[in-house]
Amino acid sequence: MVGGLPRRGPLVGAPAREARVGLYTVALGDDGALLALWDGNCDGLVVAAFGVGHVPERLVEGLTGLASRMPVVLASRIGNGPVLSDTYGYPGSEKDLLGRGLIGAGDLSPYQARLLLRALLAQGADGAAVRETFTAFAR
Repeated sequence: MVGGLPRRGPLVGAPAREARVGLYTVALGDDGALLALWDGNCDGLVVAAFGVGHVPERLVEGLTGLASRMPVVLASRIGNGPVLSDTYGYPGSEKDLLGRGLIGAGDLSPYQARLLLRALLAQGADGAAVRETFTAFAR
């Protein structure tokens, strides 16, 4: 047993308000039509993307619009690996999406990212505070 202690996440206090956070799982053949349903119906969104944070190009415009109005966290749906930040640059890649305002979840699963995002928004965190917390946690 040579491993170090697991990294601890940020401390999150008691909620000050109710927060609604959606979880959108990207699927093969996804045309993005369901993304519009999240707009105005939640305070934040977690996207469970392919691999290291990729989505079909058809989803890029919808995700960009959502990320301009609320925190949108990009997680990997595979469950054993991080969302990368600078590997590929095509439309729908992790680099492209992060450049469009989405927030990387690092090693967090979509479910963990949803819990953290909900806790932050329930405390009244704004988009900048959400980004800072996820960025610090992803290191």
